Amino acid sequence: MTTSERFQVLRASERPATAWLNGGGVTREVAGFPAGSGLDRFDWRVSLADVASAGPFSPFPGIDRVITLVEGAGMALTVDGVEQRVDTPYRPFPFSGDATTDCRLLAGPVVDFNVMTRRGRVEATVDLATAPITVEVPAEGTVLLVCLAGSAVLGGTDAVELARYDAALSAVPGTHGLRPDGVTAVITFRTTR
Repeated sequence: MTTSERFQVLRASERPATAWLNGGGVTREVAGFPAGSGLDRFDWRVSLADVASAGPFSPFPGIDRVITLVEGAGMALTVDGVEQRVDTPYRPFPFSGDATTDCRLLAGPVVDFNVMTRRGRVEATVDLATAPITVEVPAEGTVLLVCLAGSAVLGGTDAVELARYDAALSAVPGTHGLRPDGVTAVITFRTTR
């Protein structure tokens, strides 16, 4: 089985933008499971958001979140009354979707990368690759690769190339070489129930 048969490639150019209810930005869903489950019934969801203005985050009860700054000067998140600066690119920040969270932009708009999992159903690890690594798709899991900066090559002679914000998704167990020229997020989802 070739790399392109093991991975579903999700091109950034094919992702529609959805405006936030509060008008503070737009989001582009990279992938979610189950497919088409929307914001109410997903087990996991990964997206990129353009944050244009300050304001409260939507609450997501029962959801664990990891947010990573990918463009801009960053933001200060006040999570249940405690301010946390998210101002270093490519440093994941985990927090609870149950928390009351407010965002203040530090110096203009940002783009952030969001990983959300339903507590008690799925856990995710978010790693950032900047050098060649071997990616393992576990027997009881799913791996999503998202090129956050530069480009990346997945596989060997049958390689798949990812441009910025392109993604590759697989639930087929196996190991694959990943050669990032920049930064690529490697998210591994495992079912917990």
